[in-house]
Amino acid sequence: MSYLFHTFLYNPLYNVFIGTIGLFPWIDAGIVVILLTILVKLILFPLSRRSVISQIELKMIQPDIDAIKIKYKNNKQEQTIKIMALYKEKGVNPFAGIFLTLIQIPILIALYWVFYSKTGITNINTDILYSFVHVPQHINTMFLGLFDITHKNTILAVLVGIGQYLQIRFTMPANKTPDGSKEGGFKEELAKSMSTQMQYVMPIMMFFIAMSFQAVVALYLITSSVFAIGQELYVRKRLK
Repeated sequence: MSYLFHTFLYNPLYNVFIGTIGLFPWIDAGIVVILLTILVKLILFPLSRRSVISQIELKMIQPDIDAIKIKYKNNKQEQTIKIMALYKEKGVNPFAGIFLTLIQIPILIALYWVFYSKTGITNINTDILYSFVHVPQHINTMFLGLFDITHKNTILAVLVGIGQYLQIRFTMPANKTPDGSKEGGFKEELAKSMSTQMQYVMPIMMFFIAMSFQAVVALYLITSSVFAIGQELYVRKRLK
């Protein structure tokens, strides 16, 4: 498994990263991080687009689902049967988004490891470079001349937290208690609680994670959040 991961994911991405710096030595590593992150996200866009559409489709039929839950609140088995029938009638696969997201995870992990290295991005691993890749003599780690991406950066960590909050706010559907139910069921309350925790706890966690690593990781996370938000808005607009 490790061999496949490095051969087909990590090594190609690492070669693109180093090769781009070698071809354009006047570009700092921070810009290359942003460009490579966007490139990978664009390649994955057909999968992530389908995932977003699946979430929107689920949100569109949510009133019908809520109505079924109210009507069959005392018969969970019939409730499940009716909801599954609704999915089939509307052509909605509730698990499509999860499946498509899982496919993307190994690629995004490989991209993350390209940027994060305990030895630093300036120590080039020539052992895994392809023969045609030009090895740069020097890697400029000063992002736009403002800060060194090989050091920790508090401002970027704060932006990571903000970006994560906005991403969750835009991409996660709101959990509402079905009308006609005063308190809602345990599952609805649990889902609402988890959604709230995700929206406020996750950004704080991402802030501390970004503070623990080099700024290059924070730059990658910020770019990912901005792309995710833009992708969500684009897909919604196209669907309308």
